[in-house]
Amino acid sequence: MSADAFIDTNVFVYHLDSSDPVKQAVAERIVRDALLNGTACTSAQVAQECMNTVLRKAQVKLSPVQASRYLEVVLAPLVQVNGTVALVHQAVAIQQRWGFGFYDALVVAGALAAGCRRLLTEDLQHGQRIETLTVENPFV
Repeated sequence: MSADAFIDTNVFVYHLDSSDPVKQAVAERIVRDALLNGTACTSAQVAQECMNTVLRKAQVKLSPVQASRYLEVVLAPLVQVNGTVALVHQAVAIQQRWGFGFYDALVVAGALAAGCRRLLTEDLQHGQRIETLTVENPFV
C-alpha cells in the first residue's frame, strides 16, 4: 500500500527549525504521523535537498553528525522513491506540460511514482491538481 502524501523538502526543514513555532508544530505532526503510521513518504531527491539545506543554507545549521542522525532516523525510513532514468524522463514531461522548474517537476514525478494523492509543499500552488495529485500547502 502506498502512502497518501508525499513530503517535500520544506516540511523537513521546518521540522528542524524552531524560528517559526507554528510551522515547526505542523511539520512535527506530519513527520511524526508519517513515521508512526506510514501516512506519508518522500524521495531520495528530497533527502538530498534536505541535507544540502541543513548543512549549508538553513538558518539553523546542523553539524554533519546531527545531519547524519536525522537522515537515518527521519528521512531514510520515509524514502520510497529513488532516482531512475524513467523518473527523470517523467520529470521532463511534467516540466514541459506544467511549466515547473526541473527540481519541482522531479518532486511531482516522485509523488506520482509513489502513488500519493497529495503533495505537501509550499513551493507550488495550493490546491493545484497535477494528474492524480493535489498540491497542499500544510502551512496555510
